[in-house]
Amino acid sequence: MKKFELLPAVDIKAGRAVRLKQGEISDKTIYGSPIECALDFQKAGATWLHLVDLDAAFGVGSNADLVLEVINSLSIKVELSGGIRTDESLSRALATNCERVILGTAALEDPKWASAVIQKYGQRVAVSLDVRGETLAARGWVREGGNLYEAITRLADDGCALFIVTDISKDGTLTGPNFELLERVCNFSKVPVIASGGISSLKDLERLVAMQDIGIQGAIVGKALYESAFTLADALKVVNV
Repeated sequence: MKKFELLPAVDIKAGRAVRLKQGEISDKTIYGSPIECALDFQKAGATWLHLVDLDAAFGVGSNADLVLEVINSLSIKVELSGGIRTDESLSRALATNCERVILGTAALEDPKWASAVIQKYGQRVAVSLDVRGETLAARGWVREGGNLYEAITRLADDGCALFIVTDISKDGTLTGPNFELLERVCNFSKVPVIASGGISSLKDLERLVAMQDIGIQGAIVGKALYESAFTLADALKVVNV
């Protein structure tokens, strides 16, 4: 069985590390320097980082230089998300030497382009499925993007190697993941899943690790770490049993 991936998150807005609540750009908490946050996670033992340019995701700007600086400061694997919707933005993301890029809006709004990217880059590409109920959200979660299961079917047929599944209503709330949604997605598709949104305790992580046999490959943890619900070191002990 593949090693469970635990990915602490650094989301960048206007040059600062922030966490949103339920995807609302106006409801954010600022946590300081993205580079310092990333280095702290690396020092604590992280082997992966989930890095998001929120300004690019919402189409209101770019933190490209800072993103590159964060990645260059690290010796661990990084998956990069935010505004990757064109050949130019994809090339720029891949040129940062990140391990994996994440397609969001483009996978929903430009299926032909996304299909070509998935087939060309394989394991270096994941698709983010951000969900309200069974409806996907695009453009930084501000626009509907179609039915979840229709998108999963299409993307799996294209050869997508990995889904990142987020229940938007849970994100940044510390109320626990939507385990039922994650189970439905895993049972519907054979594509591995990274769980995101709502993780609030080590018990949540233990339950996700126990779901590896149905397809949960890892988990993204954000606010729980920033708000000291548990430490990254303790989380790594749970997932590395």
